[in-house]
Amino acid sequence: MSVKKKLLLAREKREYKVKDIAVFDDFRRLKAVLNRLSWDVLRVLSEKEMYPMEIAKKLNVHEQKVYYHIRKLAKAGVIKVVREEEKKGAIAKYYGVSFPAFGVELPYGYRAINTIPIPDTNEKIKQFFKPFLREDGSFDGKVVVGSPDPHGPFKARARDGHYASYLTLFLGQFVKLPEDFPVKLDVDVKAEKEENNNLILVGGPGTNLITKEVNEFLPIRFNMMPSERGFLLGGLVSKKTGNVYAGDTIGVISRIVNPWDKEKRMIILAGNKEVGTKACVIALAQFCRETLKNFSGQNTFATLIQGFDLDGDGKVDSIEALE
Repeated sequence: MSVKKKLLLAREKREYKVKDIAVFDDFRRLKAVLNRLSWDVLRVLSEKEMYPMEIAKKLNVHEQKVYYHIRKLAKAGVIKVVREEEKKGAIAKYYGVSFPAFGVELPYGYRAINTIPIPDTNEKIKQFFKPFLREDGSFDGKVVVGSPDPHGPFKARARDGHYASYLTLFLGQFVKLPEDFPVKLDVDVKAEKEENNNLILVGGPGTNLITKEVNEFLPIRFNMMPSERGFLLGGLVSKKTGNVYAGDTIGVISRIVNPWDKEKRMIILAGNKEVGTKACVIALAQFCRETLKNFSGQNTFATLIQGFDLDGDGKVDSIEALE
């Protein structure tokens, strides 16, 4: 009678936890723990390692009864000797539970899951990223960040590309890792002509060349003003309201049809400054309900995000969806 060791998955609030579980493969193992005193022995041993006389005192029962149930539980493999210690000229055996959980399993009912599912309250976030999921649940697309080297008409060095790592950690809750490497620099996307993929663009047009090229298709776009040095960025302009938002902590989250391939989609997370891009990433990863409150599956969607530093440590830690 071998013990099958598996993992027991549970969710408490928004945190997933696992622990080892012994699965009974024979009814005789189950019978060993169904007795009330046997269960009491298991319970006290789960709290602390004890020797039989100590268990008897704890449960206020005769020591011989405890020895009887100890032998049954040890034979079933649900408790074990964890250490030995000399007491009054004799060797006392301290017992502990073999597993923190025990279960009975019928041989059917398994179903495949791609990842641990995120809470049902986040159904909109899964709908938002649905075009980026293959049938097997793996990520279908590229995450595009700006090059850290001087590039583009602004000769800018991207300083917001590392925010993509936080975004991908979030995506890992409901998306399987693809076979190919999903993160690309904007200059590599252009050089390899990969614009016709599903793309997630991280960073504004000053640092991300692909964001610059799709700016004209965004419902909330960056005001790129011509100048002798190329372009100047004059904040974000809403098509809907005509309002201009020039704050550093302002950014836009948008989902549009890929202008180079109508079957593909693009998601843009871009700020006036790098801190605005950070606010957009935080908005999706931590405040998706507020961020996507107006999203209902439409092909073209945009929301304006403002970041806030609520704890006063100089870093954005909260957001508000302005439009």
